[in-house]
Amino acid sequence: MKPHQLELLAPARDADIGIEAVNHGADAVYIGGPSFGARTAAANDIADIARLAAHAHRFNARVFVTLNTILADDELEPARRQIHRLYDAGIDALIIQDMGLLELDLPPLQLHASTQCDIRTPDKARFLQDVGLSQIVLARELDLGQIAAIRAALHPETTLEFFVHGALCVAYSGQCYISHAHTGRSANRGDCSQACRLPYQVTDMEGRIVAHDRHVLSMKDNNQSGNLEALIDAGIRSFKIEGRYKDMGYVKNITAHYRTLLDALIERRPEFGRASSGRTTFSFVPDPDQNFNREFTDYFVGGRKADIGAFDTPKNPGLPLGHVSKVGDRWVEIVTDSPDTVLSNGDGLCYYTLQKDLAGLAANRVEKVGEGTWRVFPKDAMASFKDLRAGTAVNRNRDMNWMRLLDKPSSERRIGVWLRLDESPEGFSLTLTDEDGNSVAVSAAHAKEPARDAAKAEAGLREHLGKFGGTRFAPLDIALDLTQAWFVPASFVNALRREAVTALEAARAAAYRRPLPSRAVEPPALYPEDTLSYLANVYNRKARDFYAKHGVKIIAAAYESHEETGEVSLMITKHCVRYSLSLCPKQAKGVVGVQGTVRAAPLTLVNGSERLALRFDCKACEMHVVGKLKPAVAKNSVPLTFYRTRS
Repeated sequence: MKPHQLELLAPARDADIGIEAVNHGADAVYIGGPSFGARTAAANDIADIARLAAHAHRFNARVFVTLNTILADDELEPARRQIHRLYDAGIDALIIQDMGLLELDLPPLQLHASTQCDIRTPDKARFLQDVGLSQIVLARELDLGQIAAIRAALHPETTLEFFVHGALCVAYSGQCYISHAHTGRSANRGDCSQACRLPYQVTDMEGRIVAHDRHVLSMKDNNQSGNLEALIDAGIRSFKIEGRYKDMGYVKNITAHYRTLLDALIERRPEFGRASSGRTTFSFVPDPDQNFNREFTDYFVGGRKADIGAFDTPKNPGLPLGHVSKVGDRWVEIVTDSPDTVLSNGDGLCYYTLQKDLAGLAANRVEKVGEGTWRVFPKDAMASFKDLRAGTAVNRNRDMNWMRLLDKPSSERRIGVWLRLDESPEGFSLTLTDEDGNSVAVSAAHAKEPARDAAKAEAGLREHLGKFGGTRFAPLDIALDLTQAWFVPASFVNALRREAVTALEAARAAAYRRPLPSRAVEPPALYPEDTLSYLANVYNRKARDFYAKHGVKIIAAAYESHEETGEVSLMITKHCVRYSLSLCPKQAKGVVGVQGTVRAAPLTLVNGSERLALRFDCKACEMHVVGKLKPAVAKNSVPLTFYRTRS
């Protein structure tokens, strides 16, 4: 990708969703392959990925495949074979975490550093660039200054990628082991149990309750809509939407939302351009609030904030709808905030109980009983709805009308084409030149008969030449380079245009070139540290050999190898529970009577029989969630042991 191009990168659970992501304006799509991806339930066959790649390449859009888990030794060869099959299927890049892959015989394919690589510093980003990675996904926790510092340390052709929308993992990616320690399901192996979304009781060192049944590790959802220009100025060129588990409606809507924002920015700042071809129009107005979300935050991009957590519930609270006016034996009456609001059968409604729990209310049937007043007959018995009474505020978190709108075809993506009709010795010639500079010319014999009505003949020619219908092209300009007005039948013009379109499709396909991989520097770049702990996620001997080649002297095995059986940091995060609960010593500075009395003493998280310690590294402004491997988990696998010293 060229340094001035801006790439919108959309997720795809499957090929059909990926195709719609492209149709709704994505410059690139990332999708899981048959195995070894960090979303185990979002795997796809090679044939489906090939189908997606063929569609994407029509618009010069690219397809990236996620192979971003850490691999055991016996998985390296199957992974290598899969990568070759993916290359033959036409993919453009591979997103990886395991550096052992760089020690294998791979096809000439671009490699991108996954967010699982935990890239937070210029030194680490530069190292990954120097070993041959072309695109680098930065940690979500970085602020604009940190992003700019990384950008300044890299070559211009190295692309920086950043998550701009979707669910947030509370840990630095690749630095969470709670799931594996408690269940044996490894987040670094694509099977996270999401302990971060559970409710916890928070206690202090004396056992006093600081917070009760709060989801203190659950983050709001990421939304950088208001920060795109600042991110561009800091050096980001690829804007990534999270969501390889998301449905078609989410991908259509969120892709269209960011496509609209980026297009407006490119229009205003012409020094930037799109990373693929064509322009997209939508049959709906994109609205991120309509999709599942835990409310939104821009996280740490603008600095630390206290309100980044979705502590009340990890569910979707939806949008304010109105309030309850009456409660019947089989129905609830709702007065909407706007008289124009329409409710539908199947809408999802919700409200907060007196204990601040989010309760869902699915509308089986609705009836309009007055201006802005609706009677809702829930799917469940009225007795099951706790604390539902007159005056209760109600939200809507599933709008069936919106969902039906996105179930239909909702976009058109067209590549701009210039047309020129010329005379040829035997008849006429049509030249098509697309916005990428591809040009084709087709000719056909036809008698030249002067038109009786010159103006009408010209209008007819322009009309029929411009009928691109269901093709992927749209006319930008039609030039008629004729010595005089000729009578040319519509059937002849249509056939000539269809032949030219087929030729242009073939020319575009022949002209498409996959991005070239980067070369590793020689001699091999030195890793910024000479010692690696379990936090480096080294799970196979090829990865160990990679780091040894790059100057690392002591290399511990990944946490999944079960060398670490005692208490260790099971999660490292920039989110701070003390800060979010207004208990941070830095927040107390300058407060009379408080300064010096608030200390960053450890806290404890309790969920049933599970207990996790919270320890605070105030110098780094980070929180560590501390625990140890359960004995039952340790028994279920064979440890992987590396030599801890190297001659």
